[in-house]
Amino acid sequence: MHTPIDVSFLADTVILLRFFEAGGEVRQAISVVKRRCGVHERTLREFQLGPNGGRVGEVLREFQGVLTGVPRYSGKDASLLNRRDGA
Repeated sequence: MHTPIDVSFLADTVILLRFFEAGGEVRQAISVVKRRCGVHERTLREFQLGPNGGRVGEVLREFQGVLTGVPRYSGKDASLLNRRDGA
């Protein structure tokens, strides 16, 4: 990912949201790429925002290339969040 201006020094936390496709659905991934206090999180996790609030899933270990926009999936659907909220 490339941005023309680096303003990350102005923020305490930088959160990266990214779309990816799995099982014929568009889903969202989340990662905290910068934290002012504490250790940086180096993982990508599935993220859902629905009528009952937000949910963060397990680490997307079966995916590669989510940040590049060309993800490859080699796992099973069981590791992804279920669509209980209808979102």
